[in-house]
Amino acid sequence: MKVYTTAPLEDPRDARTAFRKLEEIGYDGAFSFEAKHDPFLPLVLAAENTERLRLGTAIAIAFARSPMNLANLAHGLQTISEGRFVLGLGSQVRPHILNRFSMPWSKPAARMREIVLAIRAIFDHWEGKAELDFRGEFYRHTLMIPAFDPGPNEFGPPPIVTGGFGPLMTAIAGEVADGFIAHPFSSRKSLLENTLPAIERGLAKSGRARGDFEILCATLTVTADDEEEFERVKLAARKQLAFYGSTPAYLPTLEVHGWGELHHELNRMSKQGLWDDMAELIDDDVLESIAVVGPRNEIAGKLRVRLAGIADGVSLTHNRAPDPAQWADVVADLRRARE
Repeated sequence: MKVYTTAPLEDPRDARTAFRKLEEIGYDGAFSFEAKHDPFLPLVLAAENTERLRLGTAIAIAFARSPMNLANLAHGLQTISEGRFVLGLGSQVRPHILNRFSMPWSKPAARMREIVLAIRAIFDHWEGKAELDFRGEFYRHTLMIPAFDPGPNEFGPPPIVTGGFGPLMTAIAGEVADGFIAHPFSSRKSLLENTLPAIERGLAKSGRARGDFEILCATLTVTADDEEEFERVKLAARKQLAFYGSTPAYLPTLEVHGWGELHHELNRMSKQGLWDDMAELIDDDVLESIAVVGPRNEIAGKLRVRLAGIADGVSLTHNRAPDPAQWADVVADLRRARE
């Protein structure tokens, strides 16, 4: 199981050192995230300051951009990183697409499917495999003159992975993407009963096998070096899970455990602004079913148990300690287990 994380970047200039540090610790790959900054720009700095680290966006908001824009960015980063780039795409939610990005929103799963297929059509044209003649419901790409054609990528087109949660978006990943990033509001039970069956349906539709596809699980990790800090990070995790649990889109994880009523109570409290009180409803059973919780020397073993038979890689989340080197032992343990 390969080990990834998202680089903690408040200032995009920190990418010069943050990604290099993660490479030194032993991570197999590291991602940027679309929040306060564009997710692609830091990876240019990361590529020039690392040698082996796999680099990707986890995620870039697909619907805020066009397939041509994404194809150009991916082609460039694949070249700059010398074949180490992964294009990770997600949908975001309707209010952000409409009101933050001023872009169209409709049929998100169908739109994600089409945007991936459109990017592949553009890549195929640049690789000299086909004429550019993509005509979909949402996107149309039929024009590419030599002045704008970068030609074949020296390192081949980068893989495309998608993130999501619901059964439709998850199945789309299995049908058209090279991999899937599972949301951290997932338990082993929900991954086995909700996520994997949806991926298998998508793979079957495309005629591919599980071995042709990469599953990466973003996993909440809750640990510390002393009891006071441990309680602080557990509280932070409870608040995060309460927020996710209050959101209707994430109800399936709770339902698979028989915790549907918890969602309704959290949702009710969220509408009243009782955010701190909501954390009290996340008991140890809920916390430890969704997050991986324990002393630092037990985390690697618990992650292996959680994701055995499910994931090809884990992305450690909620582990942004002031000193990333604190996670070196966990990363080393996970790497040793696969050797």
